[in-house]
Amino acid sequence: MRIVREAVDAFRRPVLLFSAGKDSAVMLRLAQKAFAPALPPFPLLHVDTNWKFPESCEFRDRTAEETGMKLIVHVNREGLARGIGPFSHGAETHVRVMKTEALQGALERYGFDVMIDGARGDEERFRADSRLSDASPGRGGTTRVFPLHDWTEIDVWRYVQAENIALPALYFAAPRPVVRRKGMLIVRADERMTLADGEKPRMRKVRFRTLGCWPLTGAVESEAADVAAVLSELRRVRTPERSWRAVDRPAAETAGKRERRT
Repeated sequence: MRIVREAVDAFRRPVLLFSAGKDSAVMLRLAQKAFAPALPPFPLLHVDTNWKFPESCEFRDRTAEETGMKLIVHVNREGLARGIGPFSHGAETHVRVMKTEALQGALERYGFDVMIDGARGDEERFRADSRLSDASPGRGGTTRVFPLHDWTEIDVWRYVQAENIALPALYFAAPRPVVRRKGMLIVRADERMTLADGEKPRMRKVRFRTLGCWPLTGAVESEAADVAAVLSELRRVRTPERSWRAVDRPAAETAGKRERRT
């Protein structure tokens, strides 16, 4: 909460990146508490890749309405017009154009000079810069602030439990139709995913540890249908959370081997 307040004090146009996942839901609760009883003095920014889980988008809209927060949903219209997608162009191109470039476009369009990001320090891609970026007010560009730099996946779930924070139902085990591809269980959210000959979705009891674009996010078989059960499950597993994201699998497998050796 202190880091969030400092960011608001030091910059003119702050924004909270809101993916509608568990980390950003926790970050929103902390921001609410930091400025209570007033609303946090910044909007929520959601980068919509056009491939998000429908449940995530519903949760995003419902959260904005219930909290009274202004919500900005930004789409890379150029990428959308080009038909960029995970199946047609591959995971890396899709993420670069529809997520990374889209985020940069949103920050430039709205002139945000500091972005509060719920990314955690135990996520491999943020280990090198998980506290604060080097930018300062007045230098131009956007500073990224990571208040959850010293949190882990279990820390997030403990806080969800303590604060009774609502999350998308995708985080909890339920029977869902999945297809196994490249070692991942993929929930086929719509008809854009063409099935191969003989390929058929099968009902399995699964949940998600992380939420992103649905073709790039693997489900895990689980019986954890509530927060307490998720916490119990996480205390037993050793697989890194990021191993269920298609674009992070090589780095995650390397990190997982390193963690097991340690």
